[in-house]
Amino acid sequence: MTVKSKHVRIKGIKDGLVFLLDDKCPFEDLLSELRFKLEHSHQNILTGPIIHVDIKLGNRSVTEEEKEAVLEILKGQGNLLIRSVESLEEPGSTEDSEALFLMSGMLRSGQVLHHQGNLLFLGDVNPGGTITCSGDIYILGALRGMAHAGVDGNVEAIIAASHLSPTQLRIADIISRPPDEWGTRESTMEFAYLSKGAMQIDKIHNIVKLRQGLNVFKGV
Repeated sequence: MTVKSKHVRIKGIKDGLVFLLDDKCPFEDLLSELRFKLEHSHQNILTGPIIHVDIKLGNRSVTEEEKEAVLEILKGQGNLLIRSVESLEEPGSTEDSEALFLMSGMLRSGQVLHHQGNLLFLGDVNPGGTITCSGDIYILGALRGMAHAGVDGNVEAIIAASHLSPTQLRIADIISRPPDEWGTRESTMEFAYLSKGAMQIDKIHNIVKLRQGLNVFKGV
């Protein structure tokens, strides 16, 4: 198979790769070239350590299914960690600030993952690994590294994890270093939030009460 088109450009940046995807060609042609480059002409980038990847779809309006099709091709490569996907929103899109962006993988020591918005991360964050996010952080896995939610100053952001045993939690500008006894608590999903300027920890099922309280406070 030979692909002569240049609908997919891959550029190296200081801390990873940027995939620039043509916004004028048919979407199926785009997927075919992306798949071909990863499986044939650019195999060398798939044999090294974890690489952070930013995907830029240009001015192409895409559905969530089309975004997922792109992500599936990239997630099939074990060392590519998707950091962001940028595209023009669909006209009339109902996407709001509560939407969750899905990423998966494992963050090892020294690796940093940043996302603008709310993030659902499927995997573990090991000691020395870091997740930062402008919105909420939900981790379906163990958080043993550092997590910083609300990096732009959002004091209503939360951090939740299946197993909450971090080296440091931070929401907006408030930092909490968990006490030693955290490691001996029962294994259940918990979340961290700010109350009166201090970090609090609670069971995940109480998040509904917290959110309702915030809405009442804001007069919603």
